[in-house]
Amino acid sequence: MIDQLYRKAVLTVAERKPIEHLIRARGWGLAQRFVAGETIDGALKAVKDLSAEGILSNLDLLGEFIESPAQCDEFAQNVLNLLDAAHAQGITPYVSIKLSSVGQGKTEGGEDLGLKNARRIVGKARQYGGFVCLDMEDHPRVDQTLAQFRTLVGEFGAQHVGTVLQSYLYRTEADRNALDDLQPNLRIVKGAYLEPESVAMPDKADVDAAYRRLVYAHMNAGHYVNVATHDESIIADVKHFVLAHGVSKDAFEFQMLYGIRRDLQKQLAQEGYRVRAYIPYGRDWYAYFSRRIAERPGNAMFVLKGMLKG
Repeated sequence: MIDQLYRKAVLTVAERKPIEHLIRARGWGLAQRFVAGETIDGALKAVKDLSAEGILSNLDLLGEFIESPAQCDEFAQNVLNLLDAAHAQGITPYVSIKLSSVGQGKTEGGEDLGLKNARRIVGKARQYGGFVCLDMEDHPRVDQTLAQFRTLVGEFGAQHVGTVLQSYLYRTEADRNALDDLQPNLRIVKGAYLEPESVAMPDKADVDAAYRRLVYAHMNAGHYVNVATHDESIIADVKHFVLAHGVSKDAFEFQMLYGIRRDLQKQLAQEGYRVRAYIPYGRDWYAYFSRRIAERPGNAMFVLKGMLKG
């Protein structure tokens, strides 16, 4: 409950325009701990730097609350440009997209614009042997995202497109079960959006328990799992689970956020686990940065100290 109250307080403050203007004006230097620059070149440099340490990458062009169809098409084109640039530099592209950013919920020619643009992006990724993860957003978008994920897997294959499930939603275990026939590649996260208690678990212990159940169930089903967490107790439990159940290290990976627990990322890679860093980049970094601050008080203290020094 305390974690929920802290997250709510931080995200509520972050929504205030004076705070946003202050952070945007003075906080970019601090945001660079969590965001790999504002351009494709900066993002691809981060990919290469991590690769040298044995760490894989998941690129995410930041952008939320994109309103017009033209903006959605432009955003999709920017992701396509990223895929082209990665391929040109010898990088097999692995990217994440929010369907809302490419038009989910908007209709064009009788078709959902988000699905139309997602087809363009996944198709390009498949051309380069790459992968696209459909990020999960707040709970009103879950049904449509899962339906569109099912469509895209049917058209492009589970080896080229995956999605995300959030353990703090009560519905998620049933959602995972319903996807089993796709043999899906899933990233399991706890959840970072401010959700009502009617749909999301308020207590950390319940969220953590649900997280473990989701990971173990997906492994037991024989599907690829992205264990996206910095929680060392969960990481230790997953390591014990795979050892006890004979799960291959090729059947899952640990995913962490760029700039957070780099020491742990390196340690796991050195132990022979597959590790992938989620690398956000772009000019629209404020909402992402706010959610990182809302995750733990230590992140807030990092920003506060930096602002005071500035």
